[in-house]
Amino acid sequence: MRQFFVQQKNYLIYPTEIKVLNTSDTPSHGYVGQVPVIPLYEGLGIENATTLEGVQRFTNLLWPYGNDRFCETALAYSKVVAGLDQVVMRMVAESYDIEKKYESLLESTSYLLRLIKYLGPKKNETNLGIVPHTDKSFMSILHQHQVKGLEIKTKNDEWMLIDPSPSSFIVMAGDACMAWTNGRIEPAYHRVIMKGSEERYSLGLFSFIRDFIIEVAEELVDDEHPMQFKPFDHYKYIHFYYTDEGKRSKCPIKAYCGV
Repeated sequence: MRQFFVQQKNYLIYPTEIKVLNTSDTPSHGYVGQVPVIPLYEGLGIENATTLEGVQRFTNLLWPYGNDRFCETALAYSKVVAGLDQVVMRMVAESYDIEKKYESLLESTSYLLRLIKYLGPKKNETNLGIVPHTDKSFMSILHQHQVKGLEIKTKNDEWMLIDPSPSSFIVMAGDACMAWTNGRIEPAYHRVIMKGSEERYSLGLFSFIRDFIIEVAEELVDDEHPMQFKPFDHYKYIHFYYTDEGKRSKCPIKAYCGV
């Protein structure tokens, strides 16, 4: 995994005209960079990252003649982290006695691997790496390398700096998981604040539910926990989030499919 971080630095210094070829029909799933609100942020996205086809499709954009080393490393990394995601989700499902409902979701789960870089701010430049937000994924697993910066908002509205070891992973629920669990599991508001001039690199593996309607498990609805969310399509929700209505909403998932 350390090897992949070292390689990542090399890939993100490619010319912008090459990186912008990393496009997607889904907002923010391809290249994101040169954005005025977050000038320090730059990221590439590998869709279907746990499949050889998905990794090769991305690889061929940067290396038309192929790059077997990158392909093998990215695929192996994605599969290992996806395995962690599935262990965590099975633990969640077992705790709510909805294991069979999770197995149905798992069959429709796809993974996006993002290679992320944050520039060190220059003098008089904003130190905001990424704006406060919750992820639009089902689950997110973040892996940062040495340079700190990730902060999570607590229930007391205070920002807490996260300082894991380079071998640790940060697992967070996304908006879709909150809807699936009928609000039992809430996504964490988080942001990145850059301090100092050193660049920050991180990897993020995000799970999404494709071609499957997500519904609140009936086991999670009772008198104390009335139904909060209607059935919804995960990818349509992502597109909704990037509309004016979605961006204005304090809780986009509730605006999209809340009861």
